[in-house]
Amino acid sequence: MRQLFLLAAVVLLTSTAAAQHQHGKPGSTPEAFTAAPAFGPDGTLWLVRPMVDRIAVLRSADLGKTFSAPVMVTPEPMNLDWGPDARARIAIDPKGGLVVTFGVFQDKNFNGRAYFARSSDNGASFTRPRPITADATSQRFEIAGVDPAGRVFAAWLDKRNVARARAARRAYPGAALAYAWEDGDAGFGDASIALDNTCECCRLGLAFAGAGRPAVAFRNIFPGSVRDHGVITFRDPTTPGPVRRVSVDNWKIEACPHHGPSIAIAPDGSYHVAWFTDGAVRKGLFYARADSADAPYSQPRALSAANRQPARPYLLANGPALHLVWKEFDGTKVAVRWQVSHDSGRQWSTARTVAETEDASDHPLLVADKQRTYLSWLTEIEGYRLVPLGDQP
Repeated sequence: MRQLFLLAAVVLLTSTAAAQHQHGKPGSTPEAFTAAPAFGPDGTLWLVRPMVDRIAVLRSADLGKTFSAPVMVTPEPMNLDWGPDARARIAIDPKGGLVVTFGVFQDKNFNGRAYFARSSDNGASFTRPRPITADATSQRFEIAGVDPAGRVFAAWLDKRNVARARAARRAYPGAALAYAWEDGDAGFGDASIALDNTCECCRLGLAFAGAGRPAVAFRNIFPGSVRDHGVITFRDPTTPGPVRRVSVDNWKIEACPHHGPSIAIAPDGSYHVAWFTDGAVRKGLFYARADSADAPYSQPRALSAANRQPARPYLLANGPALHLVWKEFDGTKVAVRWQVSHDSGRQWSTARTVAETEDASDHPLLVADKQRTYLSWLTEIEGYRLVPLGDQP
């Protein structure tokens, strides 16, 4: 029976890749095509996946070679958010408790609602999904993580102040960056607004500068409707710091880029951000570093030639190594490129291709256990892959 479960899980991981695309089929609603990983304290690899209109969690004890039978997080079908920068996510606390977050569409105007569910029995079952916040106006692009003290933090893009501004006949560009902390295992506490007037449709990046000090990277709306990137680092759990602009790209656009940033904080306290821009100053994929939360960012470094369509960067600090991946397209194949730095981003290895596909694929992600760092990548042809990266290219 267990072998049948393992076979069913592997088939599910690969066959749904062929059936799901973010662009969907003619006349149909698009479907999400994502897989988000996390390692538990015991080395178990956990994977959260949307399965058409359900959210499923699978686990692997052999680094993704085989998976357990999927456990459904959502007991009934839901209208899942299939946006290009949206994804279900999984976070694991130090006790092995699982927290899954995901978004749904509430209507045809792309108003969303952010949900979470928890498991305290090693993924055998989950609490019934509940909204992260009581406000039902709209939330999208939720992200959650566990701080060094083991407390779960969530952030998202929130429209409650947009509705209030419209009711008062005031202009309100974009959305707000909202956040909440988990209040025990029962749910999240009251939501707060960290910043108004952010770009409303790009994924957030999350790292921790210490216990109770999340750092959130996001596409902001600067004066003149310029949509460049900023970082907010919390001084304490309830006090967001000022916006630190990562770069002046001058991407002036009255639309949604759907292409958010990634952030990592190294053990020495240095900050690292990678992002996409189509600004007047620079175009393509870039990386910059800062010595601390309050220090200015370095001159942006291009990660690839713009004609190779570089996209979807992801950063991860794992001990002394800082890893960076992104996607490129040469006209035939999509390649995941990888670089590693051992001096807090001052010098990087030569970029190397670590995976390829000739069809649709999810964003490349990074995940680490106690031994090493891995590329986590879902592709239509090859299915799910966990690729060990090591410390040297």
